[in-house]
Amino acid sequence: MSISFFDLTGRRALITGSSQGIGFSLAKGLQAAGAEVVLNGRDASKLSAAAEELGGVETLVFDVTDHAAVRTAVDRFEEDTGPIDILVNNAGMQHRAPLEDFPPEMFQKVLQTNLTSIFNVGQAVARHMLGRRQGKIINIASVQTALARPNISPYTATKGAVGNLTKGMATEWARHGLQCNAIAPGYFDTPLNAALVNDAEFSTWLEKRTPAGRWGQLDELTGACIFLASGASSFVNGHVLYVDGGITVSL
Repeated sequence: MSISFFDLTGRRALITGSSQGIGFSLAKGLQAAGAEVVLNGRDASKLSAAAEELGGVETLVFDVTDHAAVRTAVDRFEEDTGPIDILVNNAGMQHRAPLEDFPPEMFQKVLQTNLTSIFNVGQAVARHMLGRRQGKIINIASVQTALARPNISPYTATKGAVGNLTKGMATEWARHGLQCNAIAPGYFDTPLNAALVNDAEFSTWLEKRTPAGRWGQLDELTGACIFLASGASSFVNGHVLYVDGGITVSL
């Protein structure tokens, strides 16, 4: 296989929730592979700081949970700036509480942020991709797409749904030239996992539970994202790619 298959030069990638953490790391990786990067978030100041750190990128401020705002922002960007060739649906959140005590308002917030956002942005971007008969959609799932742990049941529910929504996207849009896949990260050292990283007992458990014996580092997600965003994955559709150090395959 030619290495040029992984070259993203001339392609534009929108990454949601990309002012920090996994989203920022993936944006950095896609940029290094040649893509023109568009950062997204709700906080304009945080987004501006992230854009300044990367350099040579665009920003698009909108709330991924607001369907109308997403549609307006994406349509305007496509008209004024140009096509979005790659979409990485990364925006997400976590809230930890026993299921019996989980606040209903937080359940709705987790649902809207982790799942509804993928519908909102995926639909808005795909409407344009379908007309061009090409496009890459990469949804960020989780090991919780396949597994569960105490105190994060709503998060687990949303990530399971992300896996199935990805399959649905592929089933409906593959015939129109789109490749829709997901990356399921294991336990990575990110702001979202800060409480766990700082928990010595949990970190010790995780290192024993994971065949690789450690936390994942953010740049280890880059290769999977470039693969799914590039021509190298032209016949890969509806796949959930676990990048987890082997945690989902071992007991």
